[in-house]
Order: sequence, then structure tokens, then C-alpha cells
Amino acid sequence: MKVNEILAGLEAKHPGEKEYLQAVKEVLLSVEDVYNEHPEFEKAKIIERMIEPDRIFTFRVTWTDDHGEVQTNLGYRVQFNNAIGPYKGGIRFHASVNLSILKFLGFEQTFKNALTTLPMGGAKGGSDFSPRGKSDAEIMRFCQAYIMELWRNLGPDRDVPAGDIGVGGREVGYMYGMYKKLAQEHTGTFTGKGLDFGGSKIRPEATGFGACYFVRNMLRSMGEDFAGKTVAISGFGNVAWGAALKATQLGAKVVTISGPDGYVYDPEGISGEKIDYMLELRASGDDIVAPYAERYPEATFYSGRRPWEVKVDIAMPCATQNEVGKEDAENLVRNNVLCVGEVSNMGCTPEAIDTFIANKVPYGPGKAVNAGGVATSGLEMSQNAMHLSWSEKEVDDRLHEIMNNIHEQCVKYGKESDGYINYMKGANIAGFMKVAHAMLGQGVI
Repeated sequence: MKVNEILAGLEAKHPGEKEYLQAVKEVLLSVEDVYNEHPEFEKAKIIERMIEPDRIFTFRVTWTDDHGEVQTNLGYRVQFNNAIGPYKGGIRFHASVNLSILKFLGFEQTFKNALTTLPMGGAKGGSDFSPRGKSDAEIMRFCQAYIMELWRNLGPDRDVPAGDIGVGGREVGYMYGMYKKLAQEHTGTFTGKGLDFGGSKIRPEATGFGACYFVRNMLRSMGEDFAGKTVAISGFGNVAWGAALKATQLGAKVVTISGPDGYVYDPEGISGEKIDYMLELRASGDDIVAPYAERYPEATFYSGRRPWEVKVDIAMPCATQNEVGKEDAENLVRNNVLCVGEVSNMGCTPEAIDTFIANKVPYGPGKAVNAGGVATSGLEMSQNAMHLSWSEKEVDDRLHEIMNNIHEQCVKYGKESDGYINYMKGANIAGFMKVAHAMLGQGVI
């Protein structure tokens, strides 16, 4: 495999899609050596096929706001790869959504889902519609209009969407309700549903919980644990909330959260009612964290800054792609951070990742660390297929097992001769090998 040639060709075909190209480059550089050990992969052009999505749906979503004005947004669904199972991946509603971001997320999702060992392919979807500032009725009408365009391409054995940024239980419920009406079937076609109609226990917390289980394994591999450690978290939505809740339960002190307006530092720790307040902040729709410092005067708000300048033991970015840059990584290294668990998708820039690896700081990539969310979605699909509902303990036990297995795969493929575990390399190779062998076994299609 000639990585530079492949990337040059991809960039020529998809100019300007920087997030997508970044994600592909990271994986190709990681798997180059192992790929070249398998001439059968080269013969079947596995890489050339794997880096392009199976299909992309782009469509107009027209809806009417509360003032009777007709509004138009763009909708997308990227079905990336179904070699190991039906397409699976979230739907994102945010003004920043574009095809490059959704292709990067679908590409990442393919390997993340492979790491869970559950039979799920990779996909992603969304729209440039922003729920912020919209009424409940407007959000419902938009969700219904979005599914009106997409429903024929979904199904429990075809494509199973879930939530993502801007899409929580409410939005999933509205989309699933419309899908059910149009398809005239009650199946596990969406995950993240309400508990009253097929949802799974601990699904809202699962991404944050699973991330903490993975990071705990990283710490244990160094002879450490969460107990007594300080943790910097970014974001303040469901993912950050779940991570803060579980890290606190495991004995750590979470000292930061952040939003687009800046970050909050609380030296006394974000626990108890303060964690509950994170959900209030999110529900307010203002998308800012400054009010936290007004409510809890022991905390300080830093406008327009990122939490990675705070001296902590563990860093867990939980917000969005490329939120940790080279300077942030240098700050964390300088402050002797023990490990970095990337809970957001591609939360660290390539320069930041290089900084961590060069300084032998264990760095867990998002496709491994945040796989708990889609793993629990897979468990929801299983419950729906069997017409069962597992207890919280049953789901959590399965989530523990899956995250432990993902960590083992990363160690298997990522442990270097000096003992350092290159989790990025390990995760990429483990996910790639599973998908590649499945594609090879199914012929050239």
C-alpha cells in the first residue's frame, strides 16, 4: 500500500473534506505495515474499497416553523460499510454538519463498531438543522420531515440510526414514531429510544460510562486507578455527564466542564447535585457553561479558553472533533498527565496525538474509548430482536465485558517493544483486520 498515493487520489476526488481526509490518513498510517503483510488485501483492493462509503443519501428537508414560515435544511445519511452487520451510527443535528464531517464519522464508526465485536456496520447521518432555540413542536415537525425522506433506506437489518450531537431521546422518539407509522412495523430500527417503547437501560449514560471503564483499564496497565485522581472533562452534554458521573463513582474528582463560551474550573469537584446541574444547563438551550460559576461561587469561569491548561491526572475530551490541539497537548504533558481518554470522535488533532505518543503518554482514541455508546445501542438491538428488556445490571455487566475486550485488542496490536501501548495503532489495526477479513470473505462486491 502506498499511503501517500492513495491519499492524494482521495483528496483529488474529495477536495476540501478535511475531517474525512484526516480520519482516513490516521487509519492508513496505522495499518500500513500489517496491510502489506497480506498480499490478498492488496489484490482485492480492500483499502481502496474501504475508504469510500457504500452510498450517500443527500436530501432536502422542508418543514414549517411556529410562525407558519416554510424552512429548508439539508439532510444526509452516509452508509459507509456493512461488511460485518447492518449499518449503525448516529444522527447529528447541528449547524456545522456537512458531508465531510459525516463521512469522517461514518468511517470512524465502521472501525469502532468492529471493535465492539457486535455485528454492526458503520454509518452516520444528520442535518444542518439546529434544535437550539426551536420549540418542541418545531423539533417534532423537523424530525418527522427528515424521516419522511429517509425511512425507505432504514430497517432493523439494513440501517439502524441512533442519537448524536443535537439528537437525544426526544428527537429519536419523534423520528422513530414517524418511521413506525410509515413502515407499519415496530422493530429495533432506532436505538436510544424511550424505555417505554424498546429503549435500553443506561443508554444515555453508556458513552461516558464505557469511556471510564476503558480509561480504568489504561490506568490499571500502569499500576494506577481512578481513586484519588483529578479529571479534566470538556463539554457538558450527555457524554460529559455520564463520564463525570462514573468517574466520580470510581473515586476520582472531576474539576472541569466546558462549552463554546469557555470552561469552568471547580477545585472542590463536580459531583452530586453539580452533575445533575449539567443536565439543567444543557436543557436550557443556551449552550453555555458560565452560569455554573454563578450558581457555585467556589468555581471559576474562564471565558474563551479550554480546560487542558489545568493540572490534572486524567484528561477526557467529551465535546467535538479536534478540540485538543498541539498546544493543549503540550500543556497536558508539561503538567504530567497520566493518560488521555478521547471520548469525543477524533477529539485530538494529529499534532496533539503525535505529542502524546512522542512523550509516551497513553492516549486512547475515540473509536475505542467512546465505543460504549454504540455497544449499548447494539445491546438495545439485541433486546428488541428478542422482545426482552434487560436489567440495568445486565446491561452494565455486558458493557464492562465489551470495553475490557476492546482494551485487550488495543493492547494486542498496540504494545511496543519498550512496553508503551500505542492505543491508536492498536485500535486501528484491530478494527481494520475484522472489517478487511469480512470484506475479503464476501468477494468483490
